[in-house]
Amino acid sequence: MHRLILHNDDICDAGEKVTAPGQVGMLNGWGVFSTLRVSKGELFAFERHWARMKRDAAVMHVPFPAEPAWMRSRLLKLVEANTAREATIRVVVVRNHGGPFEGPGLLRDFDLIAFTTELTEWPHSVSLALKPDARHAKCEFAGTKILSWSHNLTWNEQAHERGFDEVVLLNERGEVSECTSANIFVIEGDRVWTPPLSAGCLPGVTRALLLEELRLPGIIVGEKTLLPADLERADQVFITSSTRDALPVSAIESLHVRTEGQAAMEALRAAFAAFRQQYCVGSARRSAMPLLTNA
Repeated sequence: MHRLILHNDDICDAGEKVTAPGQVGMLNGWGVFSTLRVSKGELFAFERHWARMKRDAAVMHVPFPAEPAWMRSRLLKLVEANTAREATIRVVVVRNHGGPFEGPGLLRDFDLIAFTTELTEWPHSVSLALKPDARHAKCEFAGTKILSWSHNLTWNEQAHERGFDEVVLLNERGEVSECTSANIFVIEGDRVWTPPLSAGCLPGVTRALLLEELRLPGIIVGEKTLLPADLERADQVFITSSTRDALPVSAIESLHVRTEGQAAMEALRAAFAAFRQQYCVGSARRSAMPLLTNA
């Protein structure tokens, strides 16, 4: 984490005590968050991150900023303060009121907290463990990105202890859902598939960009229910996130995975890098225009 953090309207030292035990969101994981890529000093795909956080906040009854421009301006202030032009930024909105253990003196309905950190140097490929019954696809909160994240952290830590990098989470039907902090895709010839949201996975921003924005000649990206056997049959498996972009999978626990889709894999990665570059080049024009709350 960099030295300075954002707390509502203020830039503070990371060691400064700015939160209180009586904030119910802190004690109960009652809040929403997102992790963004900072590229060339810009918040890549901010509109999509904002829209997802706003939706999740509504589902979880978390008060949320009324205007995206308010949040964006403060996040950019933090980026500037930390000189974090190529970085990762984590933004959190924490609920402050509610329940019998609410502390005194909390004047705001929510707190906005953010910090930046250096980009992670990911390996060229990753190995994945398997975790059955880790997602409940029929749960009304499936697919929300909330502060109650410790189960994902525990599964990820368990995977590391066993020599894996991440975990493929299966739902109650035995279908592939996602990883603890990434979506998952397979390449089958000229088709690229990812599980539908009905599998209980997070609607990741990188996932959405691959589905909705990238157009590659001869390659079709879509949604399809996947089983572990489909991971084994695929030409290539890869995972996506805002910090990883698209990262090939070299091994999956108890499965024999193939790595024969390198050409499509590299085409997708190049197209995504070009999309981000174009987004950042046009950021000055977008900054001069008001952001829509339903972006």
